[in-house]
Amino acid sequence: MQLTSQSPFLHRMKPSSSKRFQTAVTMFGTMLLMAPALLAEAAGEGAATQGPRKVSHTMWDKIIAGGWVMIPIGICSVALIWLVVDCWMRTSYKKLAPDSHVAGARDLFRMGDYVGAYQHCKNNPSGFSDVTRVALSFVGDGQAATEDAIAGELGKVNAQIQTRINYLSVLGVCTPMIGLVGTVTGMIKAFETLGADGIGSPDKLSAAIGEVLVATASGLFIAIPAFMFFYFLRNKLQGAMHKLQDVCVGLFRKMPYEHLKDCHVGEEEFFAATPNWVGAEEAGQALPA
Repeated sequence: MQLTSQSPFLHRMKPSSSKRFQTAVTMFGTMLLMAPALLAEAAGEGAATQGPRKVSHTMWDKIIAGGWVMIPIGICSVALIWLVVDCWMRTSYKKLAPDSHVAGARDLFRMGDYVGAYQHCKNNPSGFSDVTRVALSFVGDGQAATEDAIAGELGKVNAQIQTRINYLSVLGVCTPMIGLVGTVTGMIKAFETLGADGIGSPDKLSAAIGEVLVATASGLFIAIPAFMFFYFLRNKLQGAMHKLQDVCVGLFRKMPYEHLKDCHVGEEEFFAATPNWVGAEEAGQALPA
């Protein structure tokens, strides 16, 4: 069968092919025209997905952001370190009762040289030496007076060290209050910025809020370890004082008080004397009638 230009089949095919071609050309041209806009939109979506660029801050930048309250908080942090180191050393039993001090006093006690033991304790100051020296100065007054002197001097040594430890509690209470002052001043700045510029200056608003958070966190950063070391060192001191008490009491357990009655061991001066009127009355009675 021969197809001619007059064939009905060709008449059906030609219009359809031309329409497809026109449609393809139209779509291709539209894509070329819209390509720059699509690429720009894709780039914007990618930037939004990535979010804002992260800015890193050093520790010094964070301290500066805390405002003026970081100065007293910094002073408190230095005081915290100094107190912890100092109280740690003072609450050690080896510091309160060095082995050489205890051994020297025991040797002199065995020899009955109580004057030498007094000088030994005076020349080697420590918690043990102070308690022993004061107790030796009361042996002439009897066992009760000596034991009271030991208890009193132990309380004095404990109070001196406990006073230093209590400063850790003071730091634990004060530093959060200082941070709270920074929190209040930072909130004042934040509300002033919000009232003046609204939300049009987010950098200023974020700086004021950052001062609030840094000040509060810094106060807690000092307070928490201060309280922890306060309780730990207090318990450590109690244990060391119990050991010191056992050593001192054991040293005077077999003291021959009957042979030391009215003896004066030590260099302390006694100021009490017989009332002067007693001497005058006796002198008057001795005169002849």
